Amino acid sequence: MATGYVTVPRKLSQDIAHKIIENHLAACVNIVECNSVYEWENEIQNEKEAILIIKTSEQKFEDLVLEIKNWIPYEIPCIERFDEDWIDGKFKEWRDEFVDVRRKST
Repeated sequence: MATGYVTVPRKLSQDIAHKIIENHLAACVNIVECNSVYEWENEIQNEKEAILIIKTSEQKFEDLVLEIKNWIPYEIPCIERFDEDWIDGKFKEWRDEFVDVRRKST
């Protein structure tokens, strides 16, 4: 089981979240607006971004990463994975059923 953590340009967050769900790459995406401060090309950057917390399955994680890389304009996207030590059983069942629907139909 996997949870993705991805930062995206704030203006693209809704569109990317909808694509993730429409393609059954995850069952749920939380969008958290944030300001990111980092150094890029020897300059301090301050960007309005969004954090996407993406609830997906082990089987869908790699497909999710490939698609996100196509949708994000960053040269080096922030994509991280959190493996679950514990998850509510009913939530896991719902999530896995949702993301597996697409796999079964293709």
